[in-house]
Amino acid sequence: MSSTVPCLWFDGDGLAAAQRYVSLFPDSRIVSTSPGGPDGAPLTVDFVLDGRDWTIINGGPGFPQTEAFSVQVSCADQAEVDRCWDGLLADGGAEGRCGWLKDRWGVSWQVVPARLPELLSDPDPERAQRAMTAMLGMRRLVVAELEAAADGAGRPA
Repeated sequence: MSSTVPCLWFDGDGLAAAQRYVSLFPDSRIVSTSPGGPDGAPLTVDFVLDGRDWTIINGGPGFPQTEAFSVQVSCADQAEVDRCWDGLLADGGAEGRCGWLKDRWGVSWQVVPARLPELLSDPDPERAQRAMTAMLGMRRLVVAELEAAADGAGRPA
C-alpha cells in the first residue's frame, strides 16, 4: 500500500527542528537519521509527528522555506493553542496574522483552535462574519475573543 510522507528541505539544522517538533506534539519521535549532511549534520531525519511520518533533508541553502507550504495544527482548546504557539515561536520564530507563524527555521504553521471552524460556519451569517472579522485582526487566535466577537460583545474585559 502506498503512503505519502512530507519532506522538508533544511540547510543543515534539520535535526534541531525535528527535535523541537517532536517535543511539542504527542505520538511523536525521531525514528532515524542518515549521515552525509553538511558539517557533520545528518543528511536526512525521519520522524513521526503526531502519528504521521515526516522526513527532513539537510540539502543546503538552495531551497528556503516559504509560506507556500504550511502545517496546520488543530488545537482542542486555548491552552493547547498557547502551548503550540509558544513552542513553535521559541528561539526566534515570528508571529503572523490570523493564527499563522513561522518557526525559527522558516516553516509556516497555522495554529487553529477547534472552535474557529465552528464559529466561521455558524448558521447565522452575521455571527460568522463577526467571528471572521475578529480573527482577521488577531495574531495568536484567542477563543474567548472570537466567541465574544461572534456574540456581538467585542473583546472581553
